[in-house]
Amino acid sequence: MSIFDAAMRYKADKVPLVIFAGKEYGSGSSRDWAAKGPNLLGVRAVVTQSFERIHRSNLIGMGVLPLCFEEGTSWQTPRAQGRPAGHHSRAAWRDQAATAHDRRDRRRDGGLKRVPLVCRIDTLDELDYFKHGGILQYVLRQLVSA
Repeated sequence: MSIFDAAMRYKADKVPLVIFAGKEYGSGSSRDWAAKGPNLLGVRAVVTQSFERIHRSNLIGMGVLPLCFEEGTSWQTPRAQGRPAGHHSRAAWRDQAATAHDRRDRRRDGGLKRVPLVCRIDTLDELDYFKHGGILQYVLRQLVSA
């Protein structure tokens, strides 16, 4: 099955998708479409070691949550321990912008391993865009309310 067909099947079943990547995710790409493509496929979050600066911002503008592994961990760290359990919890905002997330991986023995993640919504404006599902929805709501 193609990636597109699989993504459309998950989207129809209302299964959110998450991308796990390495360093400098989004580098060397057509940055606008690099963020639009995953959004259209139903990707709700990207978890990576680091983002290309503009691409991180474009993901937020498309309503895709940018998350980074904490220093010293990577996409390989949880995978070596087990398979994703699909549980994410959002902590309270710190310093008016940054949040922490947990990704819990189910270990082979059935237990859960906590994998700390850092939310890369870095400003309050970015938070507003994300809360509205992206910058286009934010702007449209602002125009309607005016």
